[in-house]
Amino acid sequence: MKNTVALFDFSKKINYKNELLAGLTVAMTMIPESLSFAILARLSPLTGLYAAFMMGLVTAIFGGRPGMVSGGAGATIVVLIALIKTHGVEYLFATVALAGVFQMLVGIFKLGKFVRLIPQPVMYGFLNGLAVIIFMAQIEQFKITDANGVVGWLQGTALYIMLGLTALTIAIVYFFPKITKVIPASLVAIVIIFGIVLGFGIPTKTVADIAQISGSLPAFHIPELPFSLQTLQIIFPYAMIMAGVGLIESLLTLSMVDEITNSKGNTNKESVAQGLANITNGFLGGMGGCAMVAQTLVNLDAGSRARLSGIIASITILIIILVGAPFIEKIPMAALVGVMMVVAISTFQWVSIRIVNKMPKSDIFVGITVALITIILHNLALAVLVGVVISALVFAWDNAKRIRARKHTDENGIKHYEIFGPLFFGSVTAFTDKFDPINDPDEVVVDFKESRIVDMSAIDALDKLSKKYTQQNKKLHLRHLSEDCRKMLKNAEAVIEVNIQDDPTYKVMPEK
Repeated sequence: MKNTVALFDFSKKINYKNELLAGLTVAMTMIPESLSFAILARLSPLTGLYAAFMMGLVTAIFGGRPGMVSGGAGATIVVLIALIKTHGVEYLFATVALAGVFQMLVGIFKLGKFVRLIPQPVMYGFLNGLAVIIFMAQIEQFKITDANGVVGWLQGTALYIMLGLTALTIAIVYFFPKITKVIPASLVAIVIIFGIVLGFGIPTKTVADIAQISGSLPAFHIPELPFSLQTLQIIFPYAMIMAGVGLIESLLTLSMVDEITNSKGNTNKESVAQGLANITNGFLGGMGGCAMVAQTLVNLDAGSRARLSGIIASITILIIILVGAPFIEKIPMAALVGVMMVVAISTFQWVSIRIVNKMPKSDIFVGITVALITIILHNLALAVLVGVVISALVFAWDNAKRIRARKHTDENGIKHYEIFGPLFFGSVTAFTDKFDPINDPDEVVVDFKESRIVDMSAIDALDKLSKKYTQQNKKLHLRHLSEDCRKMLKNAEAVIEVNIQDDPTYKVMPEK
């Protein structure tokens, strides 16, 4: 019983009205996006809706971040389009299930914590790039396919109607909260625009112009493909990429929600939930997915802070598939486009522009690079990976330049090198250049009180330095090594000649 209580957050005070309305609003915004990406990948529209239902339900119940919304996201399906074209939809389902296994393993082995290594400039670039993608996806809704299958831009009256309704939607979403926040502005805007179009019989693009969404319950289905090593070789790389993309977007979204709600989610629990949801998709005919930033922001803006809204959104999508399709298909796309445009504007980190003149040039470069990769390639995992690598290299370079040595000779003729800054692979060259084994006195002390030995490159540098002094028949002492440094040197004895206690030319001097 305790697990059930924790599972549904009943121990916390829940605003059921906010959760219900937020769930309905999220469902309305998830449908067109899931349909669009399913059609983009040349899949059945129901494949996208099933993903929205199953991803949303499983992660809402078992996930590590109440208030976060998952569904059939474009970030994950985009990396599988090539596989679908060459091998078909059955390979897609197997890949989605295998990606889910990888994601569960990340959570089980508690690797989700590594999302903390993502720097703030990478987050800025990720969110800014994502905001542009969301906005541009809405611009695509101003296109229509004619009877001959030719895609073109809306023109004339149809264009003006679409623009007018979209502008009215944005205005309602912006100004309605100034009147009251009891009802989510996004839901109010959708209902008002729907009423205007239906009441006045205004001809405009609706959800039905994207796809027919009526269907049945998802059925259990084992992917029909050869169970062989060759099949594994085909789906393995795609599954790894999908798992990585899905987890990166999901855990970044989790971090974003943590900041907005001033609370802390569980990255490992979320990883397991994402994996379980994708495994479910693979065997129940969904295209898989991950966390959806835009829908999460819609959910939070509507006042949701618990799991209930995600459950309601998922169940709403299932009801729509089963019985509500004829009604939902009449919703004007302009209403959904307007809502998502507001989401895109709020997703963009405007603060990153305001403080750009106060940020290091390297951080500016990282943010712009991540944003451009996100926008151009639509590959969020690659964008974040590149950003983290660049940030790490910049950090290593900056720290490599900071290593210093203060030198002096005491009254006994012993020369002291007081080291400042970390000794690691990037700083070993500068560290070694500071010593003069030939001209130094017979006894030298290297003081690490203000330094740390970080990695194997540092140990190797100390080993080589010790040998240089030994060749000159001189003694080298290491002083003020921290306990972790001493342990590292002791563990390295199998690789290099280090004997901290007994070697007279390479030992640790006790602290005075």
